[in-house]
Amino acid sequence: MTFTWKPDLLGDDYQQHTIALGIDPDGQGEVEATLVRRTAPSEPRRVVLYVHGFADYFFQTELADFFTDRGSAFYAVDLRKCGRARRPGQTAHYVSDLAFYDNELDRSLDLVAAEHPGLPITVVAHSTGGLIVPLWLDRRRRNGQTSAIDALVLNSPWLDQQGSAMLRGPITWALVPLSRVIPQRVLPAPPGAYGSSIHVTGTGEWDFDTTLKPIKGFPVTVGWLNAVRRAHRKVHQGIEVGVPTLVLHSERTHFSRTYIDAIDRADTVLDVQQIARWAPRLGAHTTVVVIPDARHDVFLSQAGPKATAYRAVTSWLDGVH
Repeated sequence: MTFTWKPDLLGDDYQQHTIALGIDPDGQGEVEATLVRRTAPSEPRRVVLYVHGFADYFFQTELADFFTDRGSAFYAVDLRKCGRARRPGQTAHYVSDLAFYDNELDRSLDLVAAEHPGLPITVVAHSTGGLIVPLWLDRRRRNGQTSAIDALVLNSPWLDQQGSAMLRGPITWALVPLSRVIPQRVLPAPPGAYGSSIHVTGTGEWDFDTTLKPIKGFPVTVGWLNAVRRAHRKVHQGIEVGVPTLVLHSERTHFSRTYIDAIDRADTVLDVQQIARWAPRLGAHTTVVVIPDARHDVFLSQAGPKATAYRAVTSWLDGVH
């Protein structure tokens, strides 16, 4: 089986393939996903499939290099209406049900398995991707779908709504009826300092396309947040991803709307106590590793904590395999 690949925006070592997904269930025309691959080792021993978070896309070439250097063929998917896959007129990252992503995740999995038959597959997911992927794997397990996936690495997965008990309770409940009548209504969500703390135009060291990943993020809509909160409830009830799972997160949270040095050494997006609380509900074989001084994306942390995160992944994968 052959697939059509074309050059990707990340340069000579990267190619992309468009996955046509048909008509959008949320009424925003034709949707597609974009699968990106890095040039693989001559004889890869496994495959890695990466899934991004909200207001994000795949640009983390250092992460791809890490896995490639360990003998893996590396792929990443930009989900529908996200990053490379977003089309004019589509609301960035909008879905009314996170299960809609099963389509592109299944298709991506089939494609990488076809290109590397018989090789084991590790899925790596960040933030909202770390919520989407476990529920996808749980549904596949319950539906009796088998695959070569044998490990899951979650980088600061979004497992609960950050903020006050009021926000997590009554305000969340109000989303249910509102999502039926004003799903595209934008919710007030003042931007924090995370984007500027990691981008080269701010105080950070990472260069990414700010049209695909805006410094201040994308607007949060009623329907999308309702879909996320429904997914949170499923995780809280307990799911089973069916494979060994590593969860990485920072040691502390520090929410700030303006830049201060502390946000370079903390998760400024999610509440790490919530990650620690709910991670055991993902499955029977879940390992949680705290990375001191890590950012929200632990692989975009400063040199010390980033190296700690990579060592943790190496050690854990060696133990799993």
